[in-house]
Amino acid sequence: MAESRSQARPHGRWVIAALAFLVTLWSQYGNLAQLSFASNAPAGAAGTRADLLFLPNERLRDAFLRMQASSAPEPRILVVDIDEASLTELGPWPWPRERLAHLVEILLTEYGARGVALDIVLPSASGTPGDMRLALLARHGPVVPAQAFDFDLAGTRPQQLRDGHLGGATPLYKEGIPASGYVGNYPALAAAPQIGAIGFIPDPDGALRRVPLLTQFEGRHYPALALALVNCCAGNGPLELDNTGLMRVPYRRDWSAYTVVSAADILAQRIVPSSAARRLVVVGSSSLGMADRVETPLAASRPGLGVQATILSALLDRQQGKTPAPWPGRLIACLFALASVVGCMLLFPRLSAAASVGLLAAGSAVWLGLAYVVSAHDPDFAPVGPLATNLFLLAVAVPYQWQVAQGRSRHLLQTLRQYVAPAVVEELLRSEEDDPLCPRQRDVTTLVADMEGYTGQVETLPVAEAAQLTRDFLDCLTGPVIDHQGTLDKYTGDGMMAFWGAPLPLEQHADLALDAAHAITRRVANLSRQRERAGFKPLRVRIGIESGVAMAGDFGTSFRSIYTAVGDSVNTAARLEQVARDFPHNVIIGPGAVARARRHRFVALGERLLRGKEKPTPLYTFDTSMNHPGTPLAATQPAVPADTRPHA
Repeated sequence: MAESRSQARPHGRWVIAALAFLVTLWSQYGNLAQLSFASNAPAGAAGTRADLLFLPNERLRDAFLRMQASSAPEPRILVVDIDEASLTELGPWPWPRERLAHLVEILLTEYGARGVALDIVLPSASGTPGDMRLALLARHGPVVPAQAFDFDLAGTRPQQLRDGHLGGATPLYKEGIPASGYVGNYPALAAAPQIGAIGFIPDPDGALRRVPLLTQFEGRHYPALALALVNCCAGNGPLELDNTGLMRVPYRRDWSAYTVVSAADILAQRIVPSSAARRLVVVGSSSLGMADRVETPLAASRPGLGVQATILSALLDRQQGKTPAPWPGRLIACLFALASVVGCMLLFPRLSAAASVGLLAAGSAVWLGLAYVVSAHDPDFAPVGPLATNLFLLAVAVPYQWQVAQGRSRHLLQTLRQYVAPAVVEELLRSEEDDPLCPRQRDVTTLVADMEGYTGQVETLPVAEAAQLTRDFLDCLTGPVIDHQGTLDKYTGDGMMAFWGAPLPLEQHADLALDAAHAITRRVANLSRQRERAGFKPLRVRIGIESGVAMAGDFGTSFRSIYTAVGDSVNTAARLEQVARDFPHNVIIGPGAVARARRHRFVALGERLLRGKEKPTPLYTFDTSMNHPGTPLAATQPAVPADTRPHA
């Protein structure tokens, strides 16, 4: 069961990775791509499709636009504003057609404009000579009147708009955005060869980010006002379009970048003519009373006249090859998301939850910088895609990895319980020390045990039986260590090393180790009798025990860590286990353990020069003369004379 769970964890992690990447993939080629047409509908209708990522994507692009917008002067365009000052000086709107015609004539003659676009719709004739004068200027001069289209595709109006006369249909382009109604001009003006459309389609939040470059109505195609002006008057012939649908308005220049003059100043010729020469002119109004105000990414309220100037500037840039080179933004977003997902999946298992969150934050910051650059080169990709992927990873992958880490910690803790007494584990968990496993000097008692004649025992056995013998023997060694609050250091093939007094100090560590040695010898004796009855050779365990100061803690390298004890007393215990082969006693005890024991009696075995020692070491074993081998030794007075007892 544990193995199946461990195999499922990487699979679950990569399933989450695939889902996270699909978020970006869907944002680039699914939801937002479909919404490009949904935006053709009015705000109420488009809002039904503007779910999840559409508005966040647009708001992020708006932020980029505000950072990228330039105030550098736009020398190719002149904006003539019928502003409040003009209305105050010359009278309220509507102005006489004669005045409008005079304004256009002055711009073309006195100011040398290359072309004039009228961001004004005149559906009815006034019955004055000014009607024909303005119509003749539009018919024979570089003048582009405007006509408005309505895009009520959802049919929310009880009666579709049909006002004035349409004109200016072009055979140059096909397709376009279908319109539901229009407001045209009076017949004479509608006969002009170049007429531009000024209808727009706000996004669901009301902001104007896209405009139709070409409008389709009753089988005919009508260019936008700025497109008609460029084709008419900018030179170099009609502009080639690779997209005749919605154009994302780039808003590269702020309103302050355009030369804006009051219509009254033009009529009074108070402006130096050379300052407007050879420019394309857009005539319109920023007056609040004329209600030509829209919300743009740059400001909550801007004159529609400014949007027309922005579109005209963008089309001139396109005609002159000044637009940023196209980049595959969608592909860049997908590749970044893929790299982010793979990197996070590989690093999350090695990081804490806080570090994982930091990694996602850093990746999001890097993507924002990259998306800022890419947004100028691709108007269609969704910069929020990789951010949504990172948000998915934050909401799903980080908690999942935390859960996996918790499960692994529980598993490791359970494993630790197999090597350390449960009471010690619980005490470690309650410990207030910052790192209870870091190396420290401790007074410990070390026990080293081994099976005598292991090779002779297993060489004639099948592999399965040899393995079972090894497991049974190690069980005899391990159980008493855990039962007596010891710490299992390591298995050494057919043997074991354990110690008492670390990671937590134990006051009676020597006695506990000696108690464990008694229990080990009894268990091995029982196992030996069982095997002898089955016809096998008897078993014997050799044990060496010594106490002393040692360095105990979590040692190791960057590849593997282990909790162990190192020191002279540890080495002495190993040497005592080896010396036991020369004695009939199973347990050989060093002077350090004898000095610290309080509940056991000992018999001196003389001295022996141990390997690595400069002086002989006194050897001891249990005094069992006053205790039955099967009962605990409880004598409090040592059998060794006080004057010969070694000191700690």
